[in-house]
Amino acid sequence: MARRKKVYEGKAKILYEGPEPGTLIQYFKDDSAPTAQEAAPAAVEGKGVLNNRLSEFFMAGLNSVGVPTHFIRRLNMREQMVRMAEIIPLEVVVRNFAAGELAERLGIPEGTPLPRPIVEYYLKDDRLKLPMVAEEHIVAFNWATQQDLDDIIALSLRVNDFLSGVMLGIGIRLADFRLEIGRVWDGDFMRLIVADEITPDSCRLWDMRPVVDRGDGLPLAEPGPLPDVYTELARRLGVLPSNVTHPMKPTLIN
Repeated sequence: MARRKKVYEGKAKILYEGPEPGTLIQYFKDDSAPTAQEAAPAAVEGKGVLNNRLSEFFMAGLNSVGVPTHFIRRLNMREQMVRMAEIIPLEVVVRNFAAGELAERLGIPEGTPLPRPIVEYYLKDDRLKLPMVAEEHIVAFNWATQQDLDDIIALSLRVNDFLSGVMLGIGIRLADFRLEIGRVWDGDFMRLIVADEITPDSCRLWDMRPVVDRGDGLPLAEPGPLPDVYTELARRLGVLPSNVTHPMKPTLIN
């Protein structure tokens, strides 16, 4: 399709003006989103193609079960049409297991199941390295209202239920993931939707490998890194393009 005016370029995606009012074209790059310790993203050949397919799968699935997202349709190997939304300046992180930064911060062993899903908020400001913020900060600085936060929690937990079930069905444990939430208006009515993407760039995924080490002879599923996460996840979900067969290095959230 003809290239349109660029609206925004991030670490892993570019947004262009859409062909219809209120729409955008989201282009998936091969660059990986860097962690706080990395200075610049590294290119991973073919990652954008797989992330386009994977985000389409998850967003369309959420739409089908009544969880609103910005996804409209995939256009080609790297582009999809999405609904324009006002992005709330927060990264919403949902945690099911202690891992990464949470395990380090609280001294909890990696892989410990949490008593219930925990929702955390991080201010979207790369200059400040995405600091964690409390609901009081969010409301006080008018990044979102208390009603917004109540709706964000409800939306995030519904996404968690859907993603956890899908992953479990293909032998993967969803340790945690991050979301971006946007505001859209239907006339005078405002509602919140899931925006951005849902891909391995925004999820921590563990392979559920059966081992026998409990002493009772019964298999126990222990978490382990998912090898070649982009390719393997697309293969298990049945969305792997026929022209992508090489392995890719996993990129997981902190």
